[in-house]
Amino acid sequence: MDITWYGLSCFRIREGGVTVICDPYDRSVGPTLAKVRADIVTVSHDRPGHNAIDRVTGDPKVLSGPGEFEIKNVFVMGLATSHRRGDGVTAERSVAFFFEFGGLTVGHLGGIGEVPAQSEIEELNIGEVDVLLVPVGGAGMLEPARAVELIGLLEPRLVIPMHYQHAGLADPLASKLEGVEKFLKEFGATNIEPIELLKLSKSTLPEETQVVLLTPTL
Repeated sequence: MDITWYGLSCFRIREGGVTVICDPYDRSVGPTLAKVRADIVTVSHDRPGHNAIDRVTGDPKVLSGPGEFEIKNVFVMGLATSHRRGDGVTAERSVAFFFEFGGLTVGHLGGIGEVPAQSEIEELNIGEVDVLLVPVGGAGMLEPARAVELIGLLEPRLVIPMHYQHAGLADPLASKLEGVEKFLKEFGATNIEPIELLKLSKSTLPEETQVVLLTPTL
């Protein structure tokens, strides 16, 4: 399996001839997402930074709600979550997607802003998560402390931070997001060098949770 980060919350996951694109964005967030081909596209919530399915070619199957799906031998579970709740404001719904293929389970947490209780996670019956793509920059989604708390509950083998401030993002979004450094400090991760592409298999996964930083392909 290989995983590429296109910035913000957008990832390409490829395994066994099947390509998944998560949360494609439009140019309003800053960078222009190159046209990418996919078999499956997931949209966590209906905002320009996450729903630009017109940037994806190949007549993909688009998933934007909770449920269980099987597409080209990829099992997908969509779980309803929510943005961070504000005072007197109803939190916007988001959807987290978990993909099972190639012997691995990859979770993309979308726009989640609240940490579920341990009992709620057990009821979801997600099972073992190998790779977790988790927002860490705040702006209505998980900020560093909450991100670390949720990682501790799900206990993935690899964590890839997303939705944080990085080069190329435009204001006002860029100024609202925190950088990844606060998350790394909160997690206790040090001396991590970003890589352009993550290649992995079940046999190469670490025994304990580790953080992988990806360089955005803009």
